[in-house]
Amino acid sequence: MREVVLDTETTGLDPEQGHRVVEIGAVELLNHIPTGRTLQLYINPERDIPAESVAIHGITNEFVKDKPVFSQVYTQFLEFIGEDSTLVIHNAEFDMRFLNYELKLVGHAPLAWSRALDTAAMARRKFPGSPANLDALCRRFGIDNSNRTFHGALLDSELLAEVYLELLGGRQHGLGLVSESSGVATQKDYTAKKDRVLRPARPHAASAEELAAHEEMLASLKNPLWKQKDSA
Repeated sequence: MREVVLDTETTGLDPEQGHRVVEIGAVELLNHIPTGRTLQLYINPERDIPAESVAIHGITNEFVKDKPVFSQVYTQFLEFIGEDSTLVIHNAEFDMRFLNYELKLVGHAPLAWSRALDTAAMARRKFPGSPANLDALCRRFGIDNSNRTFHGALLDSELLAEVYLELLGGRQHGLGLVSESSGVATQKDYTAKKDRVLRPARPHAASAEELAAHEEMLASLKNPLWKQKDSA
């Protein structure tokens, strides 16, 4: 099963007001395991980036002025996500609206909303009443997000991939089920060693004192069930 963990950075909050995508980051998962394949696209939004947006993601007008526009990179983006891979997105409605708006501008069909899996909704169901933003989830699961001084699309996708696996139940480390280096399932050898020294069995028969205490306890019971059966 192939999934793509996805994030975008934008010039604002609403594409209908002319705001555009300035960065796309994506991480490939196969059977919930990162493959190492990633995508990072910086995009010239063809408009000024407001100061408040720069403060969030750190991408400036100067930085993107020589970057390609969306129409020049969207085929690379579509090739990476494939035609039917699930798109794992935090607050999926936001990113899907922007991506579909950008695709509309270049005359391409929109991404199907059914492809999106919203990890923010997953977190709210799993931890009702608790914060569901990415920083809070990283703290909850002990994921190191100390490099997140800005909201970068690729960095956030990599962090979200870890959060997503924890929301699914987490990895069971040390069971020999998955090789951390290759991501290939392996079987651990549990064959007992022939020279293993077996300890003698521990004594389990009750002592005379224990038997006497047991009889004393039985005698103190009033009208036990087994006596009622015998008298019936």
